[in-house]
Amino acid sequence: MMSGPMAFAGNSEPFLVGTYTTGENEAASRGIYSAVLNTSNGTISDLKLAAEVASPSFLAHHPTLDVIYAVVEAAEFNGEPGGGIVAFARDAATTEWKPLSEQPVGGKSPCHLALDPTGQVVITANYGDGTVSVFPVKPDGSVGPRSQFIRHLNTGPNEMRRGGAHAHGITFSPDSRFVFVPDLGLDQIKIYQVDVAAARLTPAKPDAADLPPGAGPRHFACSPDGNHAYSINELDSTITAFALDSSIGALTALASVSTLPADWAGKNSTAEIAVHPSGQFVVASNRGHNSLAVFKRDGATGLLTPLTVVPCGGEKPRSFAFSRDGNWIVVANQASNTLTTFAFDPTTGALTPSGNSANVGMPVCVLFED
Repeated sequence: MMSGPMAFAGNSEPFLVGTYTTGENEAASRGIYSAVLNTSNGTISDLKLAAEVASPSFLAHHPTLDVIYAVVEAAEFNGEPGGGIVAFARDAATTEWKPLSEQPVGGKSPCHLALDPTGQVVITANYGDGTVSVFPVKPDGSVGPRSQFIRHLNTGPNEMRRGGAHAHGITFSPDSRFVFVPDLGLDQIKIYQVDVAAARLTPAKPDAADLPPGAGPRHFACSPDGNHAYSINELDSTITAFALDSSIGALTALASVSTLPADWAGKNSTAEIAVHPSGQFVVASNRGHNSLAVFKRDGATGLLTPLTVVPCGGEKPRSFAFSRDGNWIVVANQASNTLTTFAFDPTTGALTPSGNSANVGMPVCVLFED
């Protein structure tokens, strides 16, 4: 019988790293890595290969079982075109992660996944063909055969992505009733109602929220209170704040803010967004400017006020995550093959580099263990 997530020492928080295993870093990266963050000083220790798998870019953890899920970015998976999704369970005796199940997604270039807060459904966003794959999660945490495959319309105003939908992220509402799928090619946040028991999605009413042409929504985050949500827009380096009607899943755009300093004139694309566990701050990553942008969040209005932009200590910060205590951030710098750590002040939003780092080949995702 599988137990819940492992306990950890008071000043240590274990985390996992998803990577790319292809290209020039193939020898350096072999799959999912595990490590431990020291929350006293920001050092990273015990870095090691946790599970060998091809390009497990993004990861998710089951809410009650010691099971993790990885989206595998591959041209083919188990004889079917496109990538896959693999579940791993941790052996209680050896603490090793072992394959539990695997399923092909059926879509091209899966790039993100999320598990609903009840642990009954896992969904992937497939960037290459603008599709969404839905899977039931069994009581033991394994993933059943695909229950639904949704294709977004292949239209879009953005010149770089014209003629193609590109689903780029999966975010569940805090109550598991809705799922939001930012589509970079359509400049829309697609909205679906979720039947977790049947592992099925139904378009909500309204079924989408529009962003400005060329914004390129990439990832999406909800505030802990469920009243607001935020889209990180890759192509125009902005964050759009939305009011969220939790009764029907509707999104109403409020305002957009830039993630860059006013005097920046170079190329940039954004990557990740996260709301601090307190709900008081929002952080985003810039690739090109190579920085983290911090915003103060107004809990009543949902609007964001820029606070600071801090160099990330590496190149191409693909993703980052808050530690469980909310006092640290670990950044995955894809192009420099490094993890860097920052102290986060939950009172002021100040972000301070610890000066500590660790080397991992092409890190993409950071996931603190629940």
